[in-house]
Amino acid sequence: MTAPLLEHVTAADGTKLAVHRTGAGKPIVLLHGLFSSAEVNWIKFGTAQMLADAGFDVIMPDLRAHGLSEAPHGEYAHNVLVDDLRDVIAHYRLGAFDLAGFSLGARTSLNAVLDGLRPERLALVGMGWEGLIGWDKRIAFFVDAIDRFDEIRMGDAAFFAKSFMKTQKVDRVAARALLTSMQGTDVSNLDAVTMPTKVINGAKDQDNGSPHTLVEKLPNASFAEIPGTHMSCVSEPALGQELVRFFVY
Repeated sequence: MTAPLLEHVTAADGTKLAVHRTGAGKPIVLLHGLFSSAEVNWIKFGTAQMLADAGFDVIMPDLRAHGLSEAPHGEYAHNVLVDDLRDVIAHYRLGAFDLAGFSLGARTSLNAVLDGLRPERLALVGMGWEGLIGWDKRIAFFVDAIDRFDEIRMGDAAFFAKSFMKTQKVDRVAARALLTSMQGTDVSNLDAVTMPTKVINGAKDQDNGSPHTLVEKLPNASFAEIPGTHMSCVSEPALGQELVRFFVY
């Protein structure tokens, strides 16, 4: 196993984004989930290595306010994660590339495609229809977990979110600014998602609603189920296997 290189990309607003990179070949960009990092979602359990072994240049940014990237306080533009993704793609001068995201990373990937980004293939992991159209409710849940952080105890619905933020050493001020800047996904133009798309979901993952409905709404999508819950599915070898199966063609 080869440890990924740690590189840095400066976003348009000056924020330094940590980017983990491994392998050589066709570029594939992987975006992690909320409060997580490239290390936790893609590197730790071998998914990035599987893609590198399959012949990909695997590019994994830590989203701003996450992982090793900077976490500026203050107001963020509502599409800042899409802007950051474009900055990463421009920095590496990517022409043909593939794109995959987990949870918040999946939503960001889809938003970027709806904003005109054109990966050759797209994978959305841990995302369902309700996670797109009900994003405001998801935001409210996590903002509440940040606001009540010190008073949340075992048995509280937000206890796991609190524990994960603590483990990941999340800058809660920056995370709150990021969450409150976000707007819902405009699902009126899903016909623009013309590239082959794979929706991958854990068998016990209900966090973002129905992946099957999402597949039905997209013009060129298929579905794969892997073991696990929303949080545990990224630890499954089946995730890397499904991504390799989809992106190697």
